Amino acid sequence: MLIIRFKLQCQPEKTEQVMAALKDVITPSRGLSGVLNFDIGRDLIDPNSFIATEVFEDNEALERQEAQAEVQKVISLLEDSVTAPPEATIYEVASAKLWG
Repeated sequence: MLIIRFKLQCQPEKTEQVMAALKDVITPSRGLSGVLNFDIGRDLIDPNSFIATEVFEDNEALERQEAQAEVQKVISLLEDSVTAPPEATIYEVASAKLWG
């Protein structure tokens, strides 16, 4: 299982455009085989920042998600929309259980 945390900070004048593109990624990503969770939220302290938390069964599921046209649209927007390179961390998880 892979867990990915992805954070990007937008230029203020580009935030709404990036948010719309990110929103378009959520539904098709959640519907893909092997995508266990897919969430994108806005940073509560910095409204120009977004954080995605993505959980995949395996690398193949991640590759299917990244190959979507909606994801490619976001990637094409980032070059001219962010204030710094996005932060991304991939965690490889051997086991997981429900908490609470």
